[in-house]
Amino acid sequence: MRVLAKMTGYSKSTVHKDLTERLPTIHEALAEQVKEILAYHKAVRHIRGGEATKNKWKERASHE
Repeated sequence: MRVLAKMTGYSKSTVHKDLTERLPTIHEALAEQVKEILAYHKAVRHIRGGEATKNKWKERASHE
C-alpha cells in the first residue's frame, strides 16, 4: 500500500479505498485477486509485527 501510494502520489487511504471500493466496479476479476492479497496480509500482520519487535530488541541487546 505504501509503495503504491508513494508511486502514485496519493495517500494510503485513497489507494486502499480505490482498491477495495472502486476497483470492483471497474475490473471484477482483478478486484477479487486484490481482495485475496489484502486478506492474506491482514491475516499475517501480527506475525510481521512480532518479528519486527523481536529484531528491535535483538539489535538493542547487541549494542549494549
